[in-house]
Amino acid sequence: MDLQPGDKAPAFKLATDGAGEVSLSGLKGQPFVLYFYPKDSTSGCTKEALDFTKFSNNFKSLRVPVIGVSKDSTASHDKFKANQKLKLILASDPDTKVAQAYGVWVEKSMYGRKYMGMERATFLVNASGRIHQVWRKVKVPGHAEAVLAAAKSL
Repeated sequence: MDLQPGDKAPAFKLATDGAGEVSLSGLKGQPFVLYFYPKDSTSGCTKEALDFTKFSNNFKSLRVPVIGVSKDSTASHDKFKANQKLKLILASDPDTKVAQAYGVWVEKSMYGRKYMGMERATFLVNASGRIHQVWRKVKVPGHAEAVLAAAKSL
């Protein structure tokens, strides 16, 4: 599924760090950032989470929560969040159902070996529950700033 701006955001309900839960219905009426990343505590994913954390007060002032999603367990998320002092929500998608609904569980290739994995992608969803902007195959440098700039336009 190739989601585009204007499409309705697929429903989700995921366990989060801190024994919490986040869902599309629970975020109803407010915009949010949903970003998918491959794995806790890896270099690119750590940099991306730290960049979003760096701008956490800006997102908070806009009332736009930032939610990171990976296959990792909530226990892994708790550890990652504590070690890096992250100020965002980390949600666990162990069966990749949400990733598949958003079209980010894709075939990847490394050293000629093909495997399924999480594409680094971000979705900015507006208060109506519609996708406002999509970033695919994200390159980490400057990404959090670009998402923040787009969130300011909501």
